[in-house]
Amino acid sequence: MDTKKLRQKILDLAIRGKLVPQDPNDEPASVLLERIKAEKERLVKDGKIKKSKKSAKSSDTPHYENVPFEVPSSWVWTTLGEISNYGECNNVSVDSITDDDWVLELEDLEKDTAKIIQTLSKTERSIKGVRHRFNKGDILYSKLRTYLNKVLVAPQSGYCTTEIMPFNSYCNVSSCYLNHVLRSAYFLDYTQQCGYGVKMPRLSTTDACNGMIPLPPLAEQKRIVSEIERWFSLIDVIESGKNDLRDTIKQAKSKILDLAIHGKLVPQDPNDESAIELLKRINPDFTPCDNGHYAQLPNGWTTIKVGDVAIYTNGRAFKPEDWMRQGLPIIRIQNLNDKSASYNRTSQTYESRYLIHNGDLLFAWAASLGTYVWNGGKAWLNQHIFKVEPYPFIEKQYLYHVFKAMITEFYTQSHGSGMVHITKKQFENIKLLLPPLEEQKRIVQTLEQISTKLDEIMESL
Repeated sequence: MDTKKLRQKILDLAIRGKLVPQDPNDEPASVLLERIKAEKERLVKDGKIKKSKKSAKSSDTPHYENVPFEVPSSWVWTTLGEISNYGECNNVSVDSITDDDWVLELEDLEKDTAKIIQTLSKTERSIKGVRHRFNKGDILYSKLRTYLNKVLVAPQSGYCTTEIMPFNSYCNVSSCYLNHVLRSAYFLDYTQQCGYGVKMPRLSTTDACNGMIPLPPLAEQKRIVSEIERWFSLIDVIESGKNDLRDTIKQAKSKILDLAIHGKLVPQDPNDESAIELLKRINPDFTPCDNGHYAQLPNGWTTIKVGDVAIYTNGRAFKPEDWMRQGLPIIRIQNLNDKSASYNRTSQTYESRYLIHNGDLLFAWAASLGTYVWNGGKAWLNQHIFKVEPYPFIEKQYLYHVFKAMITEFYTQSHGSGMVHITKKQFENIKLLLPPLEEQKRIVQTLEQISTKLDEIMESL
């Protein structure tokens, strides 16, 4: 179940007047809009707010012919600027913020959910420039990278970066209802259409104020908010269960992998050529490791150093001047950990030992230790990553699974705090358990069958 899409479907029904029934006894939204107009005129007269600049589409009696979608007859279409004080907040200097005041930054808000990840005071973070003041109950709307959907109702007063616009509504229009409208796919589409900037798209104050809002009667707003919260609470329970199941699946994968590399996943076959016999047949001078610490080795298994199971070639030390816009990609550690990370490229030709093909086994030994099977086509290998070429007595896929299972041990032998790394000597001196070649094949087949089933369960959540 895609709970993110389910949330958006509920919001879509809500802002179209299809989530709760209309009540003919409700005061129409048109009357509410007239009260808002009168309230704003009074505040302008009292000098508490400035008179808003009318756009070409604005009029004293708002009416919209080309509306985004139809709404119930008791509703009206308006704009965010007509029903709120969006853009009218005053900037404050950092000096006016006390040490204990809450200072909110964009990174404090979780993507999509806009849940507050951390609450820091002025003394807990270094801030410069100006900030916006907001009050409890104000809507906080991120104008920067609106696709991140960082919109929420402030749970308490504080200050925020100027990339976050705080505002409230007039005549008790529900801030919670407006919050849901701004989080809907409809309004997100609007921000993408009129936002500007490529890398960090943003919404201007003018475009935000011109954003059209479907406004229900005040009583219906409250019913809508209540129904949305009821549905979202149920979805929270589902997501919590999904997260628990995902954690269980991850733990199951880890446990199965541990059983596999200790000879407890598939039965031993006495007809298999033992690992020792195979190693001596390939290399008569092979000397087994001391197995004193592994008294309970499965039949036919032995221990061997990581350095003795494969050839390890470190990637080339590419420099910024080597980078080009065209040519083969250069594999960096971030490309292995993040599929969306951009590639540096080069059209130059280098030594063949740095060339990577589909199916090659890689091991990142710095920054973020990990093992990978490359399937991105021909590419050049950057430094801090080994190309791993296993010897004939060990299956490539088996070695991949062994390295995954041993990642904690690799980290134990690593050094550094800013950039963790493990030296080649330390890496190669670590021991692993080696089963007979035929058993390796059975282990890989069983692991992949189980992993496929667990992945299907994970994808179905």
